[in-house]
Amino acid sequence: MSTHSYRPELHVTAEKGILDAPAGVLLDGSRDGTWHLFYQYRPTPEAPGRWAHVVSEDGPFDWEVCDDVLVPVGGETELRAGSVVAAARPGDVDLYFTSVTAAGTSIQRAQLSDIGDTCPISDDALALDPRVRRLGDVVSDRDDRIRFRSPCVVPDWESAEDRDAGHEGWLMLAVTGPKGRPSAVVLTSHDGQAWSFQGPLTFDNDPGFDEAAVVVGPRILRLRDEVDGEIYDILLVTLEASGRDVSGYLVGTLTGASFAVTTPFTRVDRGHDFTRPRNTNVTPGTVPTANRYDQSVLFGLLNGVGRGDEPLNHASMAEEGWANVISLPRVITLQGGVLFQTPPPGLPDAIARTHHARSWTGLCEVPEGASLSAELIDAAGHTAAIVSHTGNELILDRSMNPHHRGDAPARAELAEGDSDSLSIFVDGSCVEVFADGGAIAMSSRVYIDGGCSDIRVSTSGAAEVIRGWHREPVNSRQLPDYGEPSPDE
Repeated sequence: MSTHSYRPELHVTAEKGILDAPAGVLLDGSRDGTWHLFYQYRPTPEAPGRWAHVVSEDGPFDWEVCDDVLVPVGGETELRAGSVVAAARPGDVDLYFTSVTAAGTSIQRAQLSDIGDTCPISDDALALDPRVRRLGDVVSDRDDRIRFRSPCVVPDWESAEDRDAGHEGWLMLAVTGPKGRPSAVVLTSHDGQAWSFQGPLTFDNDPGFDEAAVVVGPRILRLRDEVDGEIYDILLVTLEASGRDVSGYLVGTLTGASFAVTTPFTRVDRGHDFTRPRNTNVTPGTVPTANRYDQSVLFGLLNGVGRGDEPLNHASMAEEGWANVISLPRVITLQGGVLFQTPPPGLPDAIARTHHARSWTGLCEVPEGASLSAELIDAAGHTAAIVSHTGNELILDRSMNPHHRGDAPARAELAEGDSDSLSIFVDGSCVEVFADGGAIAMSSRVYIDGGCSDIRVSTSGAAEVIRGWHREPVNSRQLPDYGEPSPDE
C-alpha cells in the first residue's frame, strides 16, 4: 500500500477523473515565457469529455489549475482534443477542438481572450472560464468527407519555395472517415475560420508504415536540421495496432497535401507508455526570428494502451481518483534527419523543490559485454523497476513490480560511441529516461509503493561511471554519489 501519492508533482494530471489526451500547448513569451497547457478529460468515468487549462510561469513544472475552458453544449455529447494557437488580436488565443454529437463529429473554434491576465480559479471544480466564447463550426462534412476531427493548426508558409520568408495564413492537419478507417487530410485558411480542403495526406516515398494502418492524431512542426541547415517538416503520428498505440515521427517536406519523406516512421519513444505526441505553438515574439526553427517542444500522454485503456483498473484511479499523466516537455532538435529529445532546462532545480521526485544523470563508458544498472527502490527497499544500459541496448524492466508483473521489458538499440550518457527522472508513478544525448527516449508508468526512495546505480564488467549526479528534494537525505559534484550543486 502506498504511503504517499502516486500523483506526480512535475507532470500534469487531472485533479480528479480521467485525463484522456493533451489537447494543445502554447508558450507565451509576452509574460516571460508562460506555459499554457490544455487537456481533454472526464471528471468522472461516466462524464462527457471537456477541456481543462493549466498555467505555469516559472518553467513548465509548477502548474496552476485554472477554470475549464470548454464543456459540451446543446446537442454535444463530448469534446475531444485539438489545437491552440495565438489569435490575430494580441493576447487572444484560438482553440480548435473536436465537437461530438449523435450525428457525428466536426471541428469547432472558440476564442480565449486576454490570456495574459490572471486565470480565474473558482471554488467550483467544474466552473467555466468566462473569457471563452465560441466562434462556431469551421470544418464539417463536405462532399464525400465525413467526421472531421483531431485538428492540428499551425502557421502556414508565406512562400512554399522560400521557407525563410516567414508565415501567412494557417495550415491544418485533421482526420476524417469512420472510426475504424480514419484518413489524414490537409486544409488551409487565410483567416482561421474559412478552411479550404487540399486533399488527403499522401506520401512521396515510403513512409515506413503500411499506408492502410490506422493513423490517428497527426501533428506537424518545423525544425532546421543542424547538419544541412534546411528547414524540414516533422510529422508526428500515432498508429493503432493490436490494442496498443505506437507513436513516431517522419521527417520531410509537406507541399500541398503531399509529404516527401526523407526519414521514414521512427518511434519517438521506446518505453511502455508514451503516445499521442503534441506540438507546442508560440505567441509572436516568443522566439527570435533567427532562431525559430532551432528547436521545439513536444508533450505526450503516458498511456501506451490508448483508446483501449480501462482507467478504472489504474492503481491511481482506485486509490486516489485520477488516471493518466502528460509527459514532461521534451526539447527537440533535428540532427541529420534524426529527432533528438532532451529534458527541459530547469528540471534539476525543479526536482529539488518537490517532496518526492528524484533523478540520476551520468556520463558513462559501457563497452560490449559490460552493463550499468539503475534500480528504482520503493519505500520498503524493494526494486520497483530497473533501467539497464548494456552499451548497445537500453532496457526498462518493470516486470518484478507487483503492479506490472509479467510486462515485457521495453528495449531500444543504442548507437555506438566512445562514451554514453544516461538520464533517469522519477516523479510519482512516472519514469522518463533519455540516452545517447537524446537520440533515445523511454517513458513508462511505474507504480512505486511509497514512492521512489533511491536510484541505486551499479556497474558490471568494464563499465564505468565517469561522472554522475543524483538530484532529489532538498529536504531529503543525501544519497551516495559518483564522481565530482555537478557545477550547479
